[in-house]
Amino acid sequence: MKRVLITGASSGIGLQLAKDYADNGWNVVGCGRNTQHIDALAQERDNVTSLRFDATDLDDTKRALASQDVRFDLIILNAGTCEYIEDGRIDVTLFRRVFDINVFGILNCIEALQDTFTPGTHLALMGSTAAYLGLPRAEAYGASKAAVSYLSRSLSVDLDAKGVTVSLVSPGFVKTPLTDKNDFAMPLMVSPEEASLAIRQGLEKKKAEVHFPKKFSYILKFLATLPMACQFALVKKITRNTQ
Repeated sequence: MKRVLITGASSGIGLQLAKDYADNGWNVVGCGRNTQHIDALAQERDNVTSLRFDATDLDDTKRALASQDVRFDLIILNAGTCEYIEDGRIDVTLFRRVFDINVFGILNCIEALQDTFTPGTHLALMGSTAAYLGLPRAEAYGASKAAVSYLSRSLSVDLDAKGVTVSLVSPGFVKTPLTDKNDFAMPLMVSPEEASLAIRQGLEKKKAEVHFPKKFSYILKFLATLPMACQFALVKKITRNTQ
């Protein structure tokens, strides 16, 4: 039976992925700082295990993941957060909070697990379509996801020689407790069920990047190919119309 480890499995996309992989016969280890929901899932399903640790703490991450002492076929590093700044005023403490989980949380998990990587291991990193363009208020979140995008691309080159596949997952807006906090329009939002299906299908095909919803992500990808002055003008117009 295949084994998958999913961080950020306490809610949203991570929890839905844990449910769906379990339903499809995988052994699932769902991880989070708050494991209430994954604990409940583990009580319902014999093939689900919950694992509590703080991915921003390297020692805690290593201790928890060392307790597994197994090889995972698929590792989905999904844990993340989002905070916005106002009027372009930089708040370094806010940036650190966002980067601690979105970037260093991923790095901590990779360092803790990398000695278990073998040919056939598949590593999926949670990015975002927000990394494609400079968006208002998203300086911290977008920059963290841009870092994840580069990390995924670079790791995919280095780990290919070891037979390890690296995929970048770039969702658009997904209805989760995180996006419930947003106070702006979120076009083409999808459900956690739709997000999970897109991710699972993309990872099954070993895609280098799984991005969705397609209509939304392709528009952003196209805009990202334009000169920066054009990007700036279009982003201003688009975001003004979605307030």
